Amino acid sequence: MALNETSVPDDETLTHLGMAELKSGRVLLIACGALAHEVLAVKKLNRWDHLDLQCLPANLHLWPEKITEAVVAAVCKYQALYDSIHVLYADCGTGGQLLEKCKELGVEMMPGPHCYSFFEGDAVFAERSEIEFTAFYLTDFLVRQFDSFVWRPMGLDRHPELRNMYFAHYTKLVYQAQTDDPDLDVKAEACARRLGLTYERRFTGYGDLITAMAKAADNH
Repeated sequence: MALNETSVPDDETLTHLGMAELKSGRVLLIACGALAHEVLAVKKLNRWDHLDLQCLPANLHLWPEKITEAVVAAVCKYQALYDSIHVLYADCGTGGQLLEKCKELGVEMMPGPHCYSFFEGDAVFAERSEIEFTAFYLTDFLVRQFDSFVWRPMGLDRHPELRNMYFAHYTKLVYQAQTDDPDLDVKAEACARRLGLTYERRFTGYGDLITAMAKAADNH
């Protein structure tokens, strides 16, 4: 799906199909569909017009064993067309497989275990995780897509009585806000109530995503 600089597909499209903004730039970013809004916002803010974007379907995160294969396929499809390719995924549940494949293919990949870490900053998240191991995290995208990525995949739409078992060891929901959006704040707090958790909103902005994109932008 080709689109102009300011157009982003709806979240259902990003979840199931992903998106592409390919304009014959010199550097390609391969990212999760859950990051489309953030990547395009950072790109526009910095006028990095030489960066093209291919977002893979966000729902690959429901089957993390498929992420490596999908990223490798995208790299192989486009590698001959770009000066460099940067993968805007963290490990994302691939057990180190994605990192090894990126090394084999000679492409850069973001460090860190998952998006919760790089949005907050890997160093900060690592420090917090030592005392925050009972926190359940959501980002802007996951707040908007809570039913598709949390409620229904866990079967809570059919068996809400399982909630207390699934979340018995969690104490709070942390909403890592990339933007200041009062509507998302209301939705995130409602998600916390549905899970029976206390609520904390933490503004992270784009975190280390900016650093990774700046590195890609300079690599041309």
